[in-house]
Amino acid sequence: MNKLFRSTTDSKLTGLCGGMAEWLGVNATLIRLLLVAAALSSFGTVTLMYFVASLLIPKAPYSHI
Repeated sequence: MNKLFRSTTDSKLTGLCGGMAEWLGVNATLIRLLLVAAALSSFGTVTLMYFVASLLIPKAPYSHI
C-alpha cells in the first residue's frame, strides 16, 4: 500500500492534489476540479481542510519519485 505524500513534481499550489492523484491512481486535474467544486459548495470548509492537510501531509522524499 502506498503512503500519501504531497507531490514534488505535480504541484500547482502545495502539491496535495498531485499527491492524492498519485495515491489514488487518477488524473490530478480531476482531483483539482472536484476540490474546487467542493470548496465552492462548502462555504470555505473544504478550503480550510485543504490547507490543514497541506500542513500535516509530508512532501514526498526525492527517492519516492
